[in-house]
Amino acid sequence: MNKFILLAVVGVIIVAVGIGYRLFLIPESSKPVETGKVVKVTVIAKKNEWRFEPEDIAINQGDRIIATVVNEDDYDHGFAIDAYGISQRMPAKSTITVEFVATRPGDFQYYCSVPCGEGDTNGEHRDHFDMIGTINVNQFFGTH
Repeated sequence: MNKFILLAVVGVIIVAVGIGYRLFLIPESSKPVETGKVVKVTVIAKKNEWRFEPEDIAINQGDRIIATVVNEDDYDHGFAIDAYGISQRMPAKSTITVEFVATRPGDFQYYCSVPCGEGDTNGEHRDHFDMIGTINVNQFFGTH
């Protein structure tokens, strides 16, 4: 038997087992929660301040988040949330939209994923690594 056919068959079996697990065997407590609630937030990369506003966002597990992210600067930034697989570039003076379901409870950082320099603002030296915020996802306790 051709080794490529064998690899393809093994790949199909692995995918089928994964689908079967997700559909029939995953415990109810481990299934992703979606409440149907839509939460719209606006996050702004403040012009020449190397920070996001707001720096803290509180939401509930299962909420669908639609984030409008505004770059006020004359240079590129990025917007990333590792826990939800989000990383998107924001060109200078642009607005992007990011959408995800907060399936996991906990505190998750969002940050600038594009090196964007440094400078002084309000008597404080700030740089790319200061562009961090936190999304606080409260645990869902209801039934679904």
